[in-house]
Amino acid sequence: MARVHIKTTSSSRVVYLALAGNALVAVSKFVAAAVTGSSAMLSEGFHSVVDTLNQVLLLYGMHRGRKKADDEHPLGYGREIYFWSFVVALLLFTAGAGASIYEGIVHIMHPHPIENPLVTYIVLGLATLFEGSSWVYALKNVKGKRKYSEVFGLIVRSKDPPTFIVLLEDSAALIGILIAFLGVYFSVRLQLPVLDGLASIFIGITLGLTALLLARETKGLLIGESPGKSVRESILRIAGQTPGIVRANNVVSVHVSPQEIMAALSVEFEDALRAPEIEAVVINLENRLREVMPEVTSVFVKPETPRGSENNAAYPERDPTQQP
Repeated sequence: MARVHIKTTSSSRVVYLALAGNALVAVSKFVAAAVTGSSAMLSEGFHSVVDTLNQVLLLYGMHRGRKKADDEHPLGYGREIYFWSFVVALLLFTAGAGASIYEGIVHIMHPHPIENPLVTYIVLGLATLFEGSSWVYALKNVKGKRKYSEVFGLIVRSKDPPTFIVLLEDSAALIGILIAFLGVYFSVRLQLPVLDGLASIFIGITLGLTALLLARETKGLLIGESPGKSVRESILRIAGQTPGIVRANNVVSVHVSPQEIMAALSVEFEDALRAPEIEAVVINLENRLREVMPEVTSVFVKPETPRGSENNAAYPERDPTQQP
């Protein structure tokens, strides 16, 4: 049973770019918050710190996910990235959203005017540049050659959390920057410092909704998610066309990492085959799958007639994009 290394070059590049951008933005936002006294800018600073820490956790998860299989984890450590992605979602919700909402409430209860708003505008402009660059790169990485209208569906179906987490975080960051700008501008223009606090609360709500979406998507991957109908059909087709196999009854498959799939096959062998010949057929099947679908790294084959397969079949796999 062959294994392949996880190809995370593209995902790593996306995360490193986001990490650099968020670190620069966080420093500039805290400086602006200290100079202007803006609650929205302070919330945005918290947001960028959380995003920076999130990128570090994602990189750590990707590093852990590349560990080779051992006796305790025979299918490898690929799901480490799913675990740390879920931690990122929780951190974004508790630290990012919670701190922003708390800061907004405090500012509403004890409002004070913003000083030197020009500094805030300059910092928000730089933040837009840094976050926007990361967002564009992440969007291109997710979208590929598909239409923009398909991006959300691609996020739902994606098995690579670092890429879509960066895209969603950067999207939330750009929305937060817009909210912070509006809060500061109208707070100064209308001389209503309370609007700055309201902006901070809206930033927290934006982060909370983003975190809930991230948690929903990463939870499915963490507990085990099917690679999709097309992958299962391809596995069954290759198995059915393998000499010595009369029929491929069904397959249960699950992602064990973004680029690794485990498949358990139920097949009917030719009656005349003896044990050594069946073993040769299985090896041939594994080689065919490895050649056509290198992402299928673990294959388990169960000899079974169609009747036995129907009697012992587990619940059929469901496409995660379809509603029950």
